[in-house]
Amino acid sequence: MEFNATLLGQAITFAILVWFTMKFVWPPLTNMMDERAKRIADGLAAAERGKQDLEAAEKRVADELRTAKQQATEIMLAAEKRASQIVEEAKEAARTEGAKLLADAKGQIDQEVLRAKEALREQVAELAVVGAEKILRREIDAAKHADLLASIKAEL
Repeated sequence: MEFNATLLGQAITFAILVWFTMKFVWPPLTNMMDERAKRIADGLAAAERGKQDLEAAEKRVADELRTAKQQATEIMLAAEKRASQIVEEAKEAARTEGAKLLADAKGQIDQEVLRAKEALREQVAELAVVGAEKILRREIDAAKHADLLASIKAEL
């Protein structure tokens, strides 16, 4: 009977141990395992969301880079066009200034030519008077000769 009583005591002890474990030990262990499984699932979901967010961000970055490159190209083209316009405006201003300077120079030359012609007329008139005076020393009438010299001067 000793063997049966021991076996019966062990069976009762085992049953109490199983009941105690099922009642007090097992629920917290299953709760911890469920929480851990939930955290792992949440972590995997967050990793998947992070991966999707990363792909979306990479796509946005690629789009922004493409847009920035396009804008940079447009800005460069606009700058080159503006530079060409500035060069053309400068050339036109230089042409206008050159034409103005040329016209001023021509005007000054024309004035100098007129002054030279006038001075030459004066000198020719004086020479004519001197020559006529030498030739006609005897007969000089100042009024007649002044009219004659004025008409010669006008013809020159």
